[in-house]
Amino acid sequence: MTGLDEGVYAELDRLLTPVDALRLTRYPGAWPQRQPVHTCYVPADAVVPGLAAAWGTAALEALDEHGLPDLGLDPALVEDALPRVRAKLADEPVEDLRVDSEDGYRGTADHEDDDVLRAAAAVAADAAAGTAPPSIGIRAKSLEAPTRRRGVRSLDLFLGALGAEGPRRAVVTLPKVTDVDQVKAFLPVLGALEAAHGVALDLELQIETPQAVLGPDGTATLARMVHVAGPRLVGLHYGTYDYSASLGIAAAHQASDHPAADFAKQLMQVAVAATGVHAVDGSTNVLPVGPREQVHAAWQLHAGLVRRALERGFYQGWDLHPAQLVTRYVATYAFFRAALPAAAGRLAAYLDRSDAGVLDEPATARALAAVVLRGLDCGAVDDAEVRAAGGPERQVLDSVAGRRPGGAGAAAEGPAR
Repeated sequence: MTGLDEGVYAELDRLLTPVDALRLTRYPGAWPQRQPVHTCYVPADAVVPGLAAAWGTAALEALDEHGLPDLGLDPALVEDALPRVRAKLADEPVEDLRVDSEDGYRGTADHEDDDVLRAAAAVAADAAAGTAPPSIGIRAKSLEAPTRRRGVRSLDLFLGALGAEGPRRAVVTLPKVTDVDQVKAFLPVLGALEAAHGVALDLELQIETPQAVLGPDGTATLARMVHVAGPRLVGLHYGTYDYSASLGIAAAHQASDHPAADFAKQLMQVAVAATGVHAVDGSTNVLPVGPREQVHAAWQLHAGLVRRALERGFYQGWDLHPAQLVTRYVATYAFFRAALPAAAGRLAAYLDRSDAGVLDEPATARALAAVVLRGLDCGAVDDAEVRAAGGPERQVLDSVAGRRPGGAGAAAEGPAR
């Protein structure tokens, strides 16, 4: 009953096969490995051996001293998650460390060489002792003319000082990117640094300027940057305060939940969708320090921002102070523990092809598996709890989510896209 001959099908394949191949190259799919729940930015002059453990200890001390206020979360979930949070703060408080030689750096130009070298020695010592965070990197200065040479020199010194004992893969965060040509020019620099020091390098771009979002020709600069950077790129990080200030937003209203921030971050999400690159939320500079009421107010703000980001699909953000780890993990663990029962049940129904009242498609199943895996990766839930909730084994979760075997523990190994 068909009226088409084989030539029509052959011509369609001829026209679209190159398009298929190009799409797979540009959009290889979701990140197949563990993503950190946060990046902790620490000034280069404040990086010392044992840093991650010290942050965890400080976070536990703050929790013990002040106790948790009402965080606007389900109290039962918070109570349920708290023992796991304490264990996390004792065992792996920092998932991703970024040595900061840019805005957070408090030293002067004539001290930066020494501070960067000391920071690298501290990182290398922790790596040799097995106490370093799973992922480590450095934020350089921008590629604008006044800071270009200083920024690259700090990278060169830091990577050279890691030595044989240091990590063999690191992340370089490039701040204040304004032009696609900056990304193009930086890629061969990263290649030269890799060759010089034997350290594999991943790249993050910090989105802190309107020019990084929308170019002078009206095109989405973000998307062009992502595809120019290629497989070396692992993340776009939103810069809360620089971006807000560049739009003229008053300091009192600069925050990661401002409508201007949402606009930029939604465009970041669209630009990285299906590329394997992460869209990462920014920070709050309201720190949990001082008297109890001040600490509680900062924790309430931070917990709300973390939960808001998670609900919007931003699974990683910045932490600037050890005590912020308390609400980072409480809010994150509560989120994933709340998601587990429904996600496990729907996955079971999808895999069994049973009628459970919700007809999930493969894309939704991938998202359901991904949220369970994220909970497992960060320690919010464990395998026994997933199985008790009716969910599948880890191997099945990896398969449904499109992860490669061994991906959960591969944060420090970098991309394998």
